[in-house]
Amino acid sequence: MTNMKIVTFVFLMIISILISSKTYSQEVSGGIKGGLTMSNLYIDRDDLDDENARFGYHAGFFSQIMFLETFGIQPELLFTTKGTEATYTGVIDQTVKFNLNYLELPLLFVFRPVEIFEFYAGPYAGLLLNNNVKFSGIIDGEEEIDRDNFNTLDYGFGAGIAMNFGNIQVGLRYNIGLQKLADTNVTNLLLGDSKNAYGQLYIAFRITEK
Repeated sequence: MTNMKIVTFVFLMIISILISSKTYSQEVSGGIKGGLTMSNLYIDRDDLDDENARFGYHAGFFSQIMFLETFGIQPELLFTTKGTEATYTGVIDQTVKFNLNYLELPLLFVFRPVEIFEFYAGPYAGLLLNNNVKFSGIIDGEEEIDRDNFNTLDYGFGAGIAMNFGNIQVGLRYNIGLQKLADTNVTNLLLGDSKNAYGQLYIAFRITEK
């Protein structure tokens, strides 16, 4: 199955869940959310001297369907930045900034033991929209390592906790990617078997529908 087919399948699954929720759910709400993203790629290479997280952001929409008072699901559609800054040493000293931008479709299970607290866990699928790789050192500037050198589909698992203050929610989530990023010799030389890993601190504004 191609990357686009997988993302399309996940999107259609979310749409079908939203349609069926009108009949079987006790509570349906939705809104907008956004916040800080801190990401890393955890590159495992002998010549890697230092690695720093990329600070970026995420923003988008969510819908929450509570089938029981304490249990439900939450599909989301988010724009998310990921990446890292890596310094390689050896024959050539070089710092490389990997900037990766994704459209993501998380599908999370929700557990709400009390009104103020919610716990989340579930899978996500992401489509790489574009990337930018910047070099400093012997090579300086933006190198043309285009999108085709990366696996355009990212997928993994996320979990987190949130607190509700009326229709405003503040939450923290951590996501672990399961897909290797490099897809050609060029990116494999820099990234090896690296996968995405990123934390998100966010605020959400909820609009209650039902």
